[in-house]
Amino acid sequence: MQISLKQTGDRTTSNIDRAYDILQAEKVNPLNAIFAPQSVAVIGASEKAGSVGRTLLWNLISNPFGGTVFPVNPKRHSVLGIKAYPTIADIPETVDLAVIATPAPTIPGIIAECVAAGVKGAIIISAGFKEAGAEGIALEQQILAQARGKIRIIGPNCLGVMSPRTGLNATFASAMARFGNVGFLSQSGALCTAILDWSVRENVGFSAFVSIGSMLDVGWGDLIYYLGDDPHTKSIVIYMESIGDARSFISAAREVALTKPIIVIKAGRTEAAAKAAASHTGALAGSDAVLDAAFRRCGVLRVNSISDLFDMAEVLAKQPRPQGPRLTILTNAGGPGVLATDALIETGGELAPISPELIHSLDQILPPHWSHNNPIDILGDADPQRYAQALEIAAQDANSDGLLVILTPQAMTDPTQTAEQLKPYAQITGKPILASWMGGADVAAGEMILNRQRIPTYPYPDTAARVFSYMWQSSYNLRGIYETPVLPTIDAGTGIPYCNLVENIISSARQAGRTILTEYESKQILAAYGIPTVTTCVATTEDEAVQCAENMGYPVVLKLYSQTITHKTDVGGVQLNLQDADAVRRAYRMIASSVGEKVGQEHFLGVTVQPMVKMDGYELIIGSSLDPQFGPVLLFGAGGQLVEVFQDSAIALPPLNTTLARRMMEHTKIYKALQGVRGRPSIDMAALEDIMVAFSHLVVEQRWIKEIDINPLLASPHRENSENAALPSLIALDARIVLHEPEMTQAQLPKLAIRPYPTQYVGEWTMNNGTPVTIRPIRPEDEPLLVQFHQTLSEESVYFRYFHLMKLSHRITHERLTRICFIDYDREMALVVEQQEPNTGKRQILAVGRLSKLHGSNAAEFAILVSDRHQCQGIGKELLRRLLQVGRDEQITHITADILADNRGMQKVCEKLGFRLQRTSDTTVMKAEIAL
Repeated sequence: MQISLKQTGDRTTSNIDRAYDILQAEKVNPLNAIFAPQSVAVIGASEKAGSVGRTLLWNLISNPFGGTVFPVNPKRHSVLGIKAYPTIADIPETVDLAVIATPAPTIPGIIAECVAAGVKGAIIISAGFKEAGAEGIALEQQILAQARGKIRIIGPNCLGVMSPRTGLNATFASAMARFGNVGFLSQSGALCTAILDWSVRENVGFSAFVSIGSMLDVGWGDLIYYLGDDPHTKSIVIYMESIGDARSFISAAREVALTKPIIVIKAGRTEAAAKAAASHTGALAGSDAVLDAAFRRCGVLRVNSISDLFDMAEVLAKQPRPQGPRLTILTNAGGPGVLATDALIETGGELAPISPELIHSLDQILPPHWSHNNPIDILGDADPQRYAQALEIAAQDANSDGLLVILTPQAMTDPTQTAEQLKPYAQITGKPILASWMGGADVAAGEMILNRQRIPTYPYPDTAARVFSYMWQSSYNLRGIYETPVLPTIDAGTGIPYCNLVENIISSARQAGRTILTEYESKQILAAYGIPTVTTCVATTEDEAVQCAENMGYPVVLKLYSQTITHKTDVGGVQLNLQDADAVRRAYRMIASSVGEKVGQEHFLGVTVQPMVKMDGYELIIGSSLDPQFGPVLLFGAGGQLVEVFQDSAIALPPLNTTLARRMMEHTKIYKALQGVRGRPSIDMAALEDIMVAFSHLVVEQRWIKEIDINPLLASPHRENSENAALPSLIALDARIVLHEPEMTQAQLPKLAIRPYPTQYVGEWTMNNGTPVTIRPIRPEDEPLLVQFHQTLSEESVYFRYFHLMKLSHRITHERLTRICFIDYDREMALVVEQQEPNTGKRQILAVGRLSKLHGSNAAEFAILVSDRHQCQGIGKELLRRLLQVGRDEQITHITADILADNRGMQKVCEKLGFRLQRTSDTTVMKAEIAL
């Protein structure tokens, strides 16, 4: 959407009223037309009993939503007693939503008619699209060509949409969902009807109930953003068969999951199930391990059953997330405690350790024969007071992250009064409490008391323990996103010479038609990114091999040098521990002979000579390959020749920071060994994190690389007093890089699932007083610098930025600063002005400017904050100028800001850069806006 502008002096004039109207329209989420329409057309409405068209119309008119319904049927004058229209163009009023249930071949034309009639939303119920093959895919492309940028579409091949709060039932389901606070999204229409039936029995309510179908237009990201903004939605649950636009899903989920739990059950864990899901939705299911990594990266919780789906939605809405995996179990029977323990350990939780102090406190109130361990068995004759006293002591234990109270009805048990005694502990700060009241009808009254107090209850203790483990997993995922990393010490390929070297290696290989780089070339690329590699010398004759060996010293290793073979051991291409020149000559001839016999002499170009490194550490693998839906993915784990046998590895999405690198390693078994076991010291974990970060930068920046492996990366605790003392403690001994096919174009290269750091917005600038600064996008590592920045702000600056005074202690909390530093560059851009002291190298942030896209639109809002001591130096104007350029680059159509009427300085800056200023209904606030 573009507005024609012309320059008049230093001011920008345009059709300002039109621009303002468009800007206001952009602020309304276009999905409102689907979830809160004032008028609905049913295209394909019918009176035929049992038809989808009849059911849709009946559901809309029998569940009043406060709007008007228009049947569209060219063959009837009325449907179900309501006047019908031949086409949507014939309806005398503007229609917000069209619900379409006609044969697939008719849909492109109908969408074109809807666009012409000004319809803003459509739900395509009909099937017969990409799940039906090539013809269906072609129909979808025709629909998109008509709809793009003009109308939002849910479906095709879906059940429809319910908005229980307003009463909208635009589905062909047999019942209306209850109103509640759970937003439910599903790719399976049949599952929707089953969940609907179940929810009525279980009294579960929904803020929205959406069958998303094949996601031709509206996808997971759109709906997650919409429900994230919806005040009536407290949690989002998803049944997923395919991820669709992975980047959009991750972007939306990462933002929303911090405030509203997102719980997913993903079909297709097994290969057979994945094939079934693909045939159902017409989409690739993708690697399940990669999907798990994506969910962890954006704070989404994955569960394995439908009951877990809604259990987690309930418990995360009622109780705080645990700060760790340690659970204290309080029970009046040993068996249920053991069952709970098994379920806890199997799902990644831990029993909280029982300290001597805790045992001493419990000894004062429990019988002598209590368990003296966790689970805390307070014995079968426990009365309500014993439960309450034991719980009070256990709740104060600093070694525990959560509590599970189990009650089995025995002769001395009073389930109802025990529940009453637990009421004061319903909300323990930072610690969830769960209950398992076993016994059916006998404990129903106690369960009701606990549920009213927001203490979730479960009929079986293993279910409750599993729920706690899921809660901890949710906390762990979110903490990984917003834990402040440190800047890596490796300067990964930022120098011009290094960049040129890498580009020359890759372009030379592509021009030669090669897709495989030699080991020597691969190691050169690793070294350019600061990853230590073993010295490697290329020799094309026996004499050259001996000369290389003499120069580096014996013993040495000879490896095949080839532009076509990467797995050298498979063709006899490796000779180890060569002690002298004769051994080198023999090894050279053996490799040449073996390669010639097994694959042909043309694959032998010589050898590489490397020092023989004593394998006194751990062999690791770091690699990257392509996933069909997420693009490049990273792998870390135990390496060496048996890498495929042990299969101890973890997957993550690039790019990484040091925190994410460590989290990735934590998902492997070898991670514990790397930290030191059985008297062996730890390896340099910080250095390994740095290498992982540098490797992820390599994968992100060198998009022509299709696959890359470092195997092995030798990790040694130390090398003092060893023959390899001169080598780094972390060193790449072998490397393999495969490029994309030469005929591939830049536009065809796979997209990253997560947008990397936007280096194109890094630039140097000079302040009015001559001070040089760097203006660059913000990054997670900036949190400590932002704390210092906020300490430089006056009350006036804070008031002008936030429209109210805010205490420093609140402005610099980790929870708040994470939202400022840990941003999604696809949705917002924050630029910082950074100054570095020339003598000390100390860095400080002088200003922050932010541009945030409004959900569901191409409009954005900006905000700028400049340190008081650096105001009046042109910083605000330069930041805003750069934010405007970012907006243009990111296809933003309108930018706006609210500015206090007293903030004359910011108003003048806006006017100089072409903004239009006008007063709002609030006399203390001015509105600045510009059409790009």
